[in-house]
Amino acid sequence: MYQDEYKRWLAADLEDADLKPELAKIEGNDDEIKDRFAVALKFGTAGLRGVLGAGTNRMNIYVVRQATQGLANWVKTQGGNQTVAISYDSRLKSDIFAKTAAGVLAANGIKVRIYDALMPVPALSFATRYYECNAGIMVTASHNPAKYNGYKAYGPDGCQMTDDAAAIVYDEIQKTDVLTGAKYISFAEGVEQGLIRFVGDDCKNALYAAIEARQVRPGLCKTAGLKLVYSPLNGSGLVPVTHVLNDMGITDITIVPEQEYPNGYFTTCSYPNPEIFDALKLGLDLATKTGADLMLATDPDADRVGIAMKCPDGSYELVSGNEMGALLLDYICAGRIEKGTMPKDPVAVKSIVSTPLADAIAAHYGVEMRSVLTGFKWIGDQIANLEAAGEVDRFIFGFEESYGYLAGPYVRDKDAVIGSMLICEMAAYYRSIGSSIKQRLEEIYKEYGRYLNKVDSFEFPGLTGMEKMASIMQKLRDEPLTEMAGHKVVKVTDYKKPEETGLPAANVLIYALDNGATVVVRPSGTEPKIKTYFTTLGKDLAEAQAQKDALAAAIEPILA
Repeated sequence: MYQDEYKRWLAADLEDADLKPELAKIEGNDDEIKDRFAVALKFGTAGLRGVLGAGTNRMNIYVVRQATQGLANWVKTQGGNQTVAISYDSRLKSDIFAKTAAGVLAANGIKVRIYDALMPVPALSFATRYYECNAGIMVTASHNPAKYNGYKAYGPDGCQMTDDAAAIVYDEIQKTDVLTGAKYISFAEGVEQGLIRFVGDDCKNALYAAIEARQVRPGLCKTAGLKLVYSPLNGSGLVPVTHVLNDMGITDITIVPEQEYPNGYFTTCSYPNPEIFDALKLGLDLATKTGADLMLATDPDADRVGIAMKCPDGSYELVSGNEMGALLLDYICAGRIEKGTMPKDPVAVKSIVSTPLADAIAAHYGVEMRSVLTGFKWIGDQIANLEAAGEVDRFIFGFEESYGYLAGPYVRDKDAVIGSMLICEMAAYYRSIGSSIKQRLEEIYKEYGRYLNKVDSFEFPGLTGMEKMASIMQKLRDEPLTEMAGHKVVKVTDYKKPEETGLPAANVLIYALDNGATVVVRPSGTEPKIKTYFTTLGKDLAEAQAQKDALAAAIEPILA
């Protein structure tokens, strides 16, 4: 079957000039042909993600057309405005895929609002809501290596698409021939027909206003003299992040020159992920040289932000997503109480794999902390529930350990723009009272205990990778672990059992141990990896780290 499909592509008059040479090059190579054509990229709640190239198991204009036809078929059943918002980041072919999707939608009589230049995930979520669209499309592969691209689909609420809607779209995709099944007109034709329009300045300005309205201490940054190094990692964060920071009075910003402008090859780091030291190295060097108070980096689609904080000895220390989530929650709560802007019965939300330190901080300030499944759409879902009850202002903060933060209901996905704004405001505030982010973090640990949160991951590449991951997870369920590193497992929570968790079913296992530590095991939703999340609590960092190392050594033989 895959050989037949390969021959069909080879014989077709393909519009993308990059695909024919690739197909010719793999002629006679069964493994390479099988890898590209034996399966199709699966469309799920996170949309599509794959390596760029020719074939059904690759990201190319034909797979994008097919996916968009599936989406269009669903939109046509939804009534409403019959409009879809589109944005894209700096990845290779992102602009082409965005315009291709617009052409398919227009050919189906669906109106399009597309950004005239690359803009991040939160801007897409905002435009989807602003124009009361039926759906949104964000062309990105987030923080994957340069050879990847992807296609995230959003529902009318600006949240990533629900399971039910994604299942319908997937069914429609499967009915659509990848090469010939999608309706399509050129982008120019769609513009001429008035079906494709650009996102207006009114929408862009409304987004900036919504973000800036969430300042905790407005005006503080104008006099704080914060010195910042920022890297957009060659992605979409440059314009929105600097716009908001300048508006709030942060003007001493040094941009990492090699990572300033859009570049889908990500030549300065193989993995443009602000969680990883290599991605921040150039920024750290520049921060050291300029004596910056803070170094900040956003990922290519600017939904996640990582930082390095300056320590009293002049060195820089990376702050984990869990630590920043705890710091921001503490800062927002204390600041809003001080300013009298804390709503009645405030709510914060975090993912089940994020630090329990946040629960302790929330309890201290009288904030209800809700824990949800991994994936920011579940945090968006909590905001939607509050909105439906007419209580959306109760939401003050949501975060995931993977560097995703949101402090307002104006979008329904993580937002590195507001994350950057609040991190800078927090740094400016602590600087203004003779303290620092580092000092406040140490105070938090002193008050609540020395939590350590670490994530390890095990990769399972290739076509058999998913099967291996499934069999490991099944074995953990069939033969439950009773102890780890000499500590008794006191409780196993299996999130495949919604009747026990009260949450939708998910492929996650959480082990609670008799020493208070927890271990979470879950396959990644976007990459062929099983991730393990360790939370340990010690009297100091060394004790917490020793506990983590012992647990990691105990679980490695099971997953490796």
